[in-house]
Amino acid sequence: MSENCRIDGSSPSVQTHLGILQAVIQRMAVNSTSSKAWCITIVSAILVIIADKGKPEFAWIAVIPTILFMCLDAYYLALEKGFRASYNTFVSKLHGGTLETEDLYSVLPEGSQSKHQWESFKSFSVWGFYIGLFVLVAITKMIVLS
Repeated sequence: MSENCRIDGSSPSVQTHLGILQAVIQRMAVNSTSSKAWCITIVSAILVIIADKGKPEFAWIAVIPTILFMCLDAYYLALEKGFRASYNTFVSKLHGGTLETEDLYSVLPEGSQSKHQWESFKSFSVWGFYIGLFVLVAITKMIVLS
């Protein structure tokens, strides 16, 4: 068995590990943004098709992808929160002088994923966007398509 060695903050391994965590966090943020963009595109397409067919009673079909993308967006935000917690723990250990070799290259989200998921649903970036989209679907059904 190998002993745990303390790691210097200027080590290329530390810099690489931090870079990996930053890349994962960035990827989750991009995925969250992409979820919103795809949701708007699909909901808009559904509403256009429904308007073209003259079937306003089917406008509520647009709610299905909205709910699915809301869950996906919250999932990505929850993962981002977990990886940010992992990043912060790593940096705290680094500054506290307690960073060891076993801390390197463990790229896992930290904390309770279900807690992060719930916090993500409560986040304005999720509910603010998707509630607004639900309202737009309702307005479109009641005013534009009727």
